[in-house]
Amino acid sequence: MARRDRLVDSAVFGFALVAGVALFSNQARQNDLAGWAVTLGMLGGLAACGALWLRRRWPVAVTLAILPAAALTSFAAPAGLIAFFNVALHRRLATVLWIGALGLTTLSISYALQADDRPELRASFWLSLLSIILLHVAVAAIGMYVRARRLLLASLRDRAERAEAAQHEYAERARTNERARIAREMHDVLAHRISLLSMHAGSLEFSPDASHAEVARAAGIIRTSAHAALEDLREVIGVLRAVPGDAQPERPLPTLADVPELVEEARAAGMTIRSAFHTGDAPESVGRNAYRIVQEGLTNARKHARDTAVVVTVSGGPGEGLEIEVRNPLAVGRRNGEIPGAGAGLIGLAERAELANGRLEHGITAAGEYRLWAWLPWTT
Repeated sequence: MARRDRLVDSAVFGFALVAGVALFSNQARQNDLAGWAVTLGMLGGLAACGALWLRRRWPVAVTLAILPAAALTSFAAPAGLIAFFNVALHRRLATVLWIGALGLTTLSISYALQADDRPELRASFWLSLLSIILLHVAVAAIGMYVRARRLLLASLRDRAERAEAAQHEYAERARTNERARIAREMHDVLAHRISLLSMHAGSLEFSPDASHAEVARAAGIIRTSAHAALEDLREVIGVLRAVPGDAQPERPLPTLADVPELVEEARAAGMTIRSAFHTGDAPESVGRNAYRIVQEGLTNARKHARDTAVVVTVSGGPGEGLEIEVRNPLAVGRRNGEIPGAGAGLIGLAERAELANGRLEHGITAAGEYRLWAWLPWTT
């Protein structure tokens, strides 16, 4: 049992004991009970209070056990109401109704017998009976309300956990799809490079009379292509080779040299873009990733901030790495806490940057702009 449950049980037992003693003392004074009746009433009330420690495990049985004692002595009345509350808290409506009806019937008969022996109680019999009924109805209503609230919270918690699990599954699926897409790009690039290797090697094989300069030139092309193929192969290791059911492989993405054309296409589509490019000829793997990052940044800006001005900056060089930044003001009416476009596209970009040993950041800046920033390594 948890510490909180033990504290609640102790408080419930203490309340039932104090309230029971107060009620029974008043009953003993009014009825002038004999000593044996006082002793019997005290023992019955103490037993009823002690039974409350078992109410969590057997709420119905404890309530039925306390009911005879509550009919005989007012000492057990608070314990009986607490036990009945526990039934309403943990059992269905049908169980609450028949136990409540049984309790009201028992208490009504007990009070009617006492009223026959004491004429002064007959005048207030119906008022007392109404009070008992209202008290039991209130206890049952509160117990069922608390039970319904707990069930609702449990349902909401379960839905939140299932939604979180679904989100994790969606993110993982997006990462897997991005890996597969990168693998298809690398497959095409590697196939192209290997075909070049085969072609130049074949030319050497079938041209035994080639000059030394021609052999050296072909060997240099083979060495360069082989080195580039190894670099591309290093990127694709660990990535899925293909997506099942995809019949047509995608062509490789454009490289860094095609980024200005991408920006011009976006301008032609109606976007306002300020761009700055300060780079050289980056390796194809770096250029493909940079092109994809700029493309995603422009797509998000077009989706979520269509009428704002976008700033695209690409800078860097060998040794220092390539830095890409796409910034745009938030659209009017967008809350500052919202992040536009933080979906599968950005998950894929993060995976791409991680595979390239780079970094990617996105979010709202202090100036109220949305910023997509990435750094990619560019070896000399």
